[in-house]
Amino acid sequence: MAEEGAVVALVALLGPDVDPAARAGAAEAALSLSGSAAGRRLLAARPELLEALLALAAVPGAEPALAARRCLLNVSAEAAARGALLPALPALLPLLPDGPVCGLLANLSRERGAARAVLRALGSRWDPLLQELAQPRPPPELGPLLCNLSQVPEGRRRLLDRSRCAVQRLLPFTQYRDSTEHRRGIVGALRNCCFEHEHHEWLLSEAVDILPFLLLPLAGPEDLPEEDMERLPPDLQYLPPDKQREEEPDIRRMLLEAIMLLTATGPGRRRVRAMGTYVVLRELHGWERHPGVRAACERLLQVLIGDEPPPDMENLLEVNIPEEVEQQLQRLDREEEEQRWWEQERDPEQEPHGPSREGPSR
Repeated sequence: MAEEGAVVALVALLGPDVDPAARAGAAEAALSLSGSAAGRRLLAARPELLEALLALAAVPGAEPALAARRCLLNVSAEAAARGALLPALPALLPLLPDGPVCGLLANLSRERGAARAVLRALGSRWDPLLQELAQPRPPPELGPLLCNLSQVPEGRRRLLDRSRCAVQRLLPFTQYRDSTEHRRGIVGALRNCCFEHEHHEWLLSEAVDILPFLLLPLAGPEDLPEEDMERLPPDLQYLPPDKQREEEPDIRRMLLEAIMLLTATGPGRRRVRAMGTYVVLRELHGWERHPGVRAACERLLQVLIGDEPPPDMENLLEVNIPEEVEQQLQRLDREEEEQRWWEQERDPEQEPHGPSREGPSR
């Protein structure tokens, strides 16, 4: 009963006719409550509380509105809250590209059906959202949003629309140091785009030139023999002695996965080999200590040095994978995402949410 009374009081204090100071205090109380798993579950189970927070979040510019948006961002990490928040998309979209709202939409679009709903709701707001990538400091939550939207074909088609040059806007962020969250999301979006094998030739052409942007974060400061150096793209030659590799193992793995996808077709494999990819991966393999990333590197190396597949299997993305194997791969992706979430719960200094690890069906 005490809990019920507290919720009723909090809803009343979040109302539009309440004294501004009291309303601000209620928003901060809700935000504080959302900082724990138990608090998020409590908020997620109270539709009337979510409605009051959504109404406050839609108020432009006010400090209590920012607290409400951050609270809703935290609550949206709970699957139980997403069904109640999805219908509020029309009220949330005008607030883009606000960072917490981008993060809220990223959490809402973790599941494919919800990602499609968010894409439909975005409509003409898609281009202004992409234009934020040209800002000196884009919202860190924008990367996870683009990653999760690109897990469905409709999202990938928007990013691969050649008239928008969207992919080209993503590429510089593979080396972006101001936000690991944003960088992780952008790399995930690029990885997802590489599932569309009909675009590989264009992605690897000079019009996009995606491969150097995927390889550079994997390259280190090693002093290479001249013959190896000449095989590399210019941006990867003669790197400084203080050059550092991507420090996040999951980002390194997604970069390797993206390159692996680009080798799915014969022309793609030949192009990836011709650009000295083996040299970068050879050095990475000697440096890498994370077992999962090392295994991904080994699989890619095997593709680069192995024999070509039979003609009827030249496009590896069109090879039928048994349903039980596909389900197992998706289960492993979900388990990895859950493990990272629990690690963040134990360490509050880590960033609270990130891109969905479930990419397109393989």
